[in-house]
Amino acid sequence: MRTATPARERPGRAPVRSMTPVFVRLKLSLLRNGLRQSAGRRAAYAASVALVLLFAALLLLGLVALRGHAHAASVTVLLTALLALGWAVMPLFFPSGDETLDPTRLVMLPLRPRPLVRALLVASLVGAGPLFTLCLLVGSSIAVARGAAAYAVSVVAVPLGLLVCVALARAVAAANIRLLSSRKGRDLAVLSGLVIAIGAQIVNFGAQRLGSAGLGRLDPVTDVLGWVPPASVIAGVDAVSEGAYAGGAARLALSALALAGLLALWSRSLTRLMTSPDGSTLPSAERGARDRSRSAGLGRLLPHGRTGTIMERSLRYVWRDPKTKAAWVTSLAIGLIVPVFNALQGTGSIYFACFAAGMLGIQMYNQFGQDTSAFWMVALTISSPRDAYVELRGRALALLVITLPYATFVTVLTTALLGDWAALPEALGLSFALLGAMLGTGAWSSARFPYSIPQEGYKNVAPGQAGLAWISIFGGMVAAALLCLPVIALVIWLHVSPGGGDWTWLLLPLGSAYGAAVGVLGLRLAAPRTSARLPEILAAVSKG
Repeated sequence: MRTATPARERPGRAPVRSMTPVFVRLKLSLLRNGLRQSAGRRAAYAASVALVLLFAALLLLGLVALRGHAHAASVTVLLTALLALGWAVMPLFFPSGDETLDPTRLVMLPLRPRPLVRALLVASLVGAGPLFTLCLLVGSSIAVARGAAAYAVSVVAVPLGLLVCVALARAVAAANIRLLSSRKGRDLAVLSGLVIAIGAQIVNFGAQRLGSAGLGRLDPVTDVLGWVPPASVIAGVDAVSEGAYAGGAARLALSALALAGLLALWSRSLTRLMTSPDGSTLPSAERGARDRSRSAGLGRLLPHGRTGTIMERSLRYVWRDPKTKAAWVTSLAIGLIVPVFNALQGTGSIYFACFAAGMLGIQMYNQFGQDTSAFWMVALTISSPRDAYVELRGRALALLVITLPYATFVTVLTTALLGDWAALPEALGLSFALLGAMLGTGAWSSARFPYSIPQEGYKNVAPGQAGLAWISIFGGMVAAALLCLPVIALVIWLHVSPGGGDWTWLLLPLGSAYGAAVGVLGLRLAAPRTSARLPEILAAVSKG
C-alpha cells in the first residue's frame, strides 16, 4: 500500500530558506579572508577600526554635550545631511573598498531581486561605516530629544536614518556599477583625492565664516535640510520635542518613503543588471561611429596637418588618461580656489590670479613622460630639430587651448570679486607673460630632465627618478619666475612713478607679446636638444 508523501518532504520542494544569514556570513568571510592575506593588512584594518571607533566615541560625547544648546538642532541636522552625502558619493570614488558592492558577481546565481535586496541591506550593516553612522545618529537624537515622546520617536528615527544611508549607498553603487567597473570608474578613483581636498577647503572656508558669524547662520539652511531624508529623522525628533507632533510624523514619513523609493530603485537596478547584457557583449559599430564623429568634430576645430594631429592627441590624453586628467583637474581646481577664496575672505590680491596660469603652466613640464612607453611611436616621427619643434609646438598649442581662456576667466572673476577693474589689464599681462615663460622652460625641461610616470597606483614619479622630477618642475618654475622679472619690474615702475598708473593698460599687450616671444624662444632652444636626446628620453620615460 502506497502512502502519501507530506508536501514538505516531496522531492523537488526544497524548504525555502532566508538568504540574509548567508549573506551576513559571506560578508564576514570576505572580511576574514582579506585580513588573512598579510599582517600589514591586518594591522592597517585594526588601526583604521580603532581610529573610527575613537572618533565615533568622541563625536557621540560631543553631541551629547551639545544637548540643551540653542542651535543643537541646526548642527545635528547639518551633520546628518553631510553624512548622507558621504554615503552617496563614497561608492563612486572607492568602488573596490567593499567587494559586496558589486552585484554583477551574483548575476549567474538564481536569485530574485527582492530577497537579494533584503539580504544585501542587512549584510551592509556589518562594518565600521554603519557603526560610525549609528553613533552619530544616536548622539544627534540625544542632543535634540526632550521628553518621553521624543525619546520614543528616536527609537524609530535612528534605525530609519541608518537604513536610509545604507540603502542610498547601495542604490547609487548598483545604478552606476557599469561605470565603476570601466575606465571612467578608475578615473573617478584617481580623482577622489582631489574631490576630498576641495571639499576640505570648502568646509574650512565655511567653518571660518561660521566662526565670525555664529551658528545662527545655519538656521535657514537646516530649515530646508530638515525636510531632506535622512536628516529629516533628526528634525522629526526635534519637532516632537517642540510639541509639533504632526511635523515630526511628516518628517519621519518622508524618510520612510525615501527608504522605500531607494529600495525600489536598488531592486530595479539589480533586475536590469541580471537580465540585460553589458556593453562588452553588444556590437561596437555604433560606438565606433560615434567615436569617429567626435574625432571628426574635434579635428575640424584644430589646424590641419601634423600640428593639428599633435594637438588632438594631447587633448585626448587630457580627457582619457587617468593620471593626465587628474593632474589637469587638480591644477584647474587649485588655480581657481586660491585666488577666489582669498578674494572672498577679503585678504586677496589681483595678482593672486596669476596662480591659475602658473598651475596650468606646470603641465608643460615632462611632456614626454606623460606618454610613458608609447613615446617610441612619437620618437619614430622625429628625425630632425624641425620635427621636434613641430612636436613641441603642437603640445604647447594644445595646452594653450585650455589655459588661455581659463586664466582669463579666473583673472576676470578675481577682479570682479575685488572690484579692482583698473588692475585687470596688468593682471592679465602678468598671467600671459608667466604662461609663456613656463611654456618655454617646460619645453626645455621636458627634453633635459624627462622622467617616467607610473600608470598604476598613485605615484607620479617612477622609483629612482624623484630627483629628476624636482629639478624639472621646481627648477623650471624658478627659471620662469626669473624670465618674468622684466614684466614685474615694469609693473613696479609704473606704480611708483608719477603718472605711471595711467599707462598700466600697456601691460596687457606688452605682457602678452613678451610671453609669446619667450615661449617661442624656449621651444626653438628645446627642439635641437629633443632631437639629439631621443634615445635617452625614450629610456627615461619608459622606466616605469
